[in-house]
Amino acid sequence: MGHRELYRMEPMKPTQRKNINRGYQTLRVWQDAADLYVLTCKIFRKFQYELRRVASNQIASVDSVHRNIAEGYCRRSINEYLQSLNFALGSLGESVSGVHVYRHADQITEEEFESWDILAYKLENGMKKLIESLQYKREQHDWEDSFILKESNIAYGSADPTPNP
Repeated sequence: MGHRELYRMEPMKPTQRKNINRGYQTLRVWQDAADLYVLTCKIFRKFQYELRRVASNQIASVDSVHRNIAEGYCRRSINEYLQSLNFALGSLGESVSGVHVYRHADQITEEEFESWDILAYKLENGMKKLIESLQYKREQHDWEDSFILKESNIAYGSADPTPNP
């Protein structure tokens, strides 16, 4: 199995329970963070008993990423949203550091490392672009505390400027 197949997850099934407060689930960064959590669990659940604490910490730091994205989105204040995204980015940095060290210690395979790092890199860049976009909105006083999602694909480097559904 190549490294691309390892991180290719089944898409999460849409739920019938939708409301505006759950709009974070449409964010690409939240979806990528959820996929990274699934992949992290697959890689680290096989750690030997004496390394269970290491595995548990790695899983917890990745789990924090999607949770902070959701929490910030639901708070509605741009400053709290940015703070939560920065917490998520910090947790992701902690996770990236761990995976690099675990690879160096031969605790994970090269294939596992590559799959994980590709997805984490995509998530890091998406989060940085989302933060940058929100900082710009804050500077321009273009933030609405309503429950309407107005996320542009431009923030993720896409040429299509239409908002995500």
